[in-house]
Amino acid sequence: MIRPRITGTGSAVPEKVLTNFDLEKMVDTTDEWIVTRTGIRERRIASEGEYTSTFATAAAERALAAAGVKAEEIDLIVVGTLTPDFPFPATACIVQQALKATNAFCFDLSAACSGFIYALSTAQKFIVSGQVKKALVIGAEVLSRIVDWNDRNTCLLFGDGAGAVVLEAQEGENGILSTHMHSDGNYWEILYQKGAGSRNPASHKNVDEGLVYLTMQGNEVFKLAVRAMGEVAMEALEANGLTPDDVKLFIPHQANQRIVDSVGKRLGITGERVFVNLDRYGNTSAASIPIALDEAVRAGRLKEGDLLLLDAFGGGLTWGSALVRW
Repeated sequence: MIRPRITGTGSAVPEKVLTNFDLEKMVDTTDEWIVTRTGIRERRIASEGEYTSTFATAAAERALAAAGVKAEEIDLIVVGTLTPDFPFPATACIVQQALKATNAFCFDLSAACSGFIYALSTAQKFIVSGQVKKALVIGAEVLSRIVDWNDRNTCLLFGDGAGAVVLEAQEGENGILSTHMHSDGNYWEILYQKGAGSRNPASHKNVDEGLVYLTMQGNEVFKLAVRAMGEVAMEALEANGLTPDDVKLFIPHQANQRIVDSVGKRLGITGERVFVNLDRYGNTSAASIPIALDEAVRAGRLKEGDLLLLDAFGGGLTWGSALVRW
């Protein structure tokens, strides 16, 4: 059986660190309050001259190096992001130019924090169909550019960065076993960016009114995320005749420690089997799972044959999971 197998991972984050103590000087909050409610201690913030494509390219280069694959061997580049460099062209095309991946076709995919899972599933389908042999899947964000730094309800949560994986068509039982995706547009208004689209195009008025910033109903997102992530994780396991006990490593979307803990408790996956790095990066949306995956791989947390469960939830609403035999 031909399966897409992850043969290389990479990540890249800005050098600039914004700690909770820095935020204490900007908004009415404290380090203790942030840590207690989110688990976040610091996040990385892009500097002037750094963009989504900057980190996407760097992460991709590291993933290619880890896989031993040349850029010109890549058939597909797909970038999951809600903060592209431009409305168009796709950030994936800018990454293609930077990598000199001349033989790839490229596009972006918008599914908010589920963007990497959606992109991974899309690339999986291209590989299984036989159209693609090698793909580069990237999750990349510069959320600091759409956060209102006067809004303590949101500015505490988000950070910037990118993660990438190389997928290769290989025979055998290892690789992506299945992916599962869902959406519910009835809840789009609880997590979205109001301005800069066709409904509220760029204007001085929209900037002055703060429509260019993301908005979120945190309590509603929390409740829906815990339920949806738990259900879609079980969907992946049941589809493959497996149980939570079979999972070696669980990498959920790194949004909030309470969400991670609640989902893990529902599944019965806790402790060392759950990989968490949100304390250092905050919520990096589509970049969070691939950044965490790269760190887990480089820390030796996965060996051949291990079962890896990925699980995400984001605006849209969107949610999805992927089950991988390493």
